[in-house]
Amino acid sequence: MRIYLIRHGETEYNKEQRYQGSMDIPLSQEGRARLRAADFVPDRVYTSHLRRTRETAEILFPGVEQICVKDLREMSFGDYEGRSKAELAGDPVYEQWLSTGFIGECPNTEETHDDFVRRTCAAFAGLVEQGLAAGEEKLVIVAHGGTQMAVLSTYVRASRDFGEWLTGNGEGYILETENWEQSGLLTVAGKISCAK
Repeated sequence: MRIYLIRHGETEYNKEQRYQGSMDIPLSQEGRARLRAADFVPDRVYTSHLRRTRETAEILFPGVEQICVKDLREMSFGDYEGRSKAELAGDPVYEQWLSTGFIGECPNTEETHDDFVRRTCAAFAGLVEQGLAAGEEKLVIVAHGGTQMAVLSTYVRASRDFGEWLTGNGEGYILETENWEQSGLLTVAGKISCAK
């Protein structure tokens, strides 16, 4: 089975380098204009419950059934949500968090980094198992940068740090499940871009 794990399009918060996390921020007009329909049509597309993923899926795969999986949502950034990198610069707690490569803890977050990774990966693995059991050829997920980083840092054997798996808005990875049943690992087959 081939998996397409795509990050949502750009929001105003992305443009302003603000942490949005669990906030339900829509795509910006520019973000919508920068997306184009994918060159294939899946039977269904899985998204988180947040608007930016659902709006992106509608542009990339118009008219295709969307199935919301809440546990694919972005991590909570706690006190950093709604604040920009520029506003937080110089804050020692923030600087410490940055130095961990995004795997430390944000103040007053809803879940730890490890809890976020476990939650996201459990949802993702469930979709993979379901797709394989049904003999699906494609699994398409439109989610978040954090979702990408959690899944790829867990299921792809490669020497990359967590934050290095992040793609641009409207971009993602194509993954193959050929080793999944034996090793629980995925292979990166390439990248996908639905950005203009």
